[in-house]
Amino acid sequence: MVFFFLHFQDRTSSKMGFNSALVAFTFLLGYHLAQGTVSRSSGPDYNGGSVEATDLPTFITKGRSFRVVTKDTVVLPCDVDNPGNFVLAWKKGIAILTAGSIKVTPDARFRLVDGYNLEIHDVQTNDAGNYVCQIATLQPREITHTVEILVPPRISYVSSNGKLEVKKGTTVSLQCKASGNPVPNITWTRKNNLLPSGEKSDEGSSITIEQATRHHAGTYICSASNGVGEPVNESINVHVKYPPEIEVERSWVHSGEGYEAQLVCIVYADPTADVHWYRDTLRLDATDRRLVHHKGSRNTLIIGKVQASDFGNYSCVADNGLGKAKQFLELSGKPNPALFRSHHQSRFKDSYNITWSVNSYTPIEEFKLFFRKVPSNSPPLVPGQLMGQPNINQGSKRPTRRQENDTYGQILVNGRFTGDWNDVILP
Repeated sequence: MVFFFLHFQDRTSSKMGFNSALVAFTFLLGYHLAQGTVSRSSGPDYNGGSVEATDLPTFITKGRSFRVVTKDTVVLPCDVDNPGNFVLAWKKGIAILTAGSIKVTPDARFRLVDGYNLEIHDVQTNDAGNYVCQIATLQPREITHTVEILVPPRISYVSSNGKLEVKKGTTVSLQCKASGNPVPNITWTRKNNLLPSGEKSDEGSSITIEQATRHHAGTYICSASNGVGEPVNESINVHVKYPPEIEVERSWVHSGEGYEAQLVCIVYADPTADVHWYRDTLRLDATDRRLVHHKGSRNTLIIGKVQASDFGNYSCVADNGLGKAKQFLELSGKPNPALFRSHHQSRFKDSYNITWSVNSYTPIEEFKLFFRKVPSNSPPLVPGQLMGQPNINQGSKRPTRRQENDTYGQILVNGRFTGDWNDVILP
């Protein structure tokens, strides 16, 4: 075979001449590699002699697969025994990368190292594919390496660019999409809270919030991971708009004349609600003795030096344009309900020692203790006893005779029934 070589070079660029020569060399090499299909095991060498099959080069390296992370470096081995004068070339598809010791590809990331091993620096996603190391015998011999590019996860999309505003009662789907190789797994969590499902985490590209309430508001976190690099996160802030909702700390507030009283309404609303206080139907304004305090969702009506005329019914009303809410409270000077302190199991066979306490700002004049199923013309009277603090009263009574079915008790304090019926068990 006769090769013709044509070398072009102009006056302005010697580099141009080199490139022209390289093109010619590549063309002839490609032609030679493409024609290497003669079906025989021996043939002439490049010096015109004959090469026996036993003298032909053989591969020491076997083809294998490489998994490489983007931006890393990979070396594809091609070790040959008895290479002789045969040309070794690297190809990817129809593109010739190297021929002998000459690098053909213009990509600076490719080079030959330690003989004919092909090094690829700063690996990119388009470097994936099959790489062939070929010996240019008449019947070409080759090995193939497969390169798979591992790409760290990247989140490409989240709902509403991470800021989602919904109205109470609507159903909303939170979406998260990610790319990478292998395909990333997506996990959902919620900052400082559980997901709507009640779980700490969930998997999938989306989660659904059914009938959104204020309790669903917060930060939802989408995390993508595929074992390559570190997981990546994106957040979606869910903002739920809803009419006011009111909770009261105590619907019945106990106080006494000359003391301070605080009536508290906890108001939840978005947007923020305007809150006003009423005494029956009269709207209350701040005075020297009456203050309105607001901090966060907590709204407090403070009444200083309570007078008898201050006792009665109050209400707090909240309005934010989406709706209105109202809750009622009572300010009372009557004693708190009596609390039984004695154990329900008696230590005596024929008697039971009953002990109770009452919170009151005024001394208790008398207690009336009622027993069910005890025939009596009038309930027993128990004198009140002041116990240290001005608002704590305590009483006790020990019946001297056991009655059948004496199983419940209730106390009448200053003419007002207080507390619940309590079980009493006698041995």
